[in-house]
Amino acid sequence: MFFPIGDDQVHQGHTPYFAYGFIALNVIIYIAQHFLGIPGVMEYGCIPADIEAGQNYHTLITSTFLHGSWMHLIGNMLYMWIFADNIEASIGNWPFAVFYLLGGLAAGGCHIYFNQGSPIPAVGASGALSAVMGAYIVMFPKSNIRGYLVFFRLSVPAFIFLGFWFFQQSQAGYASLGDTSGGIAWWAHIGGFVFGVVCGFLFRTWYEMPGLVAGEGSYGNRRRGPFG
Repeated sequence: MFFPIGDDQVHQGHTPYFAYGFIALNVIIYIAQHFLGIPGVMEYGCIPADIEAGQNYHTLITSTFLHGSWMHLIGNMLYMWIFADNIEASIGNWPFAVFYLLGGLAAGGCHIYFNQGSPIPAVGASGALSAVMGAYIVMFPKSNIRGYLVFFRLSVPAFIFLGFWFFQQSQAGYASLGDTSGGIAWWAHIGGFVFGVVCGFLFRTWYEMPGLVAGEGSYGNRRRGPFG
């Protein structure tokens, strides 16, 4: 299993305030949820049956900031750290925030469509992050994703790593059809990724694609696109 730890960074892009801010927000909410007794999954998770009944639409957003366990949180925030900053650095702060939330909505909608009538709440940032990764594979296909395969450190082109990731999600999603027992929201991942790919092509048209450098990014202002 390949464990990613970093990627090539945007040079002279927008400072990714939202990408890092969302990481902090998710951690704060998890701490409040699990250690301070603040209501969480059942109250603010996305339940397909509720949405179909015209109730609790707000959970399509709130669910993206909730996590069921430390491992769930850490895994999602690692992917946020690796992939989200390059997208925000390229398209700007507010466009990224809107894109991220819309990605969460697209992922939630896809999950509901393939899990109609389910009373099981879905939580996690992975749907919105799948949109980020979908945009990433289009915008930075040759970016080097650095990580470990067992004890060996490797670099893998983004189009290979993310392409294989999407293949795995698609296989698992197909296998889950008809399964109402809950578990991983595969179709949220698939729907979010497809939404992100479409947006990635639009972003390549609307925005100047910045150069990449290995290691830390060097952020600064870039030419604005149509939305910032």
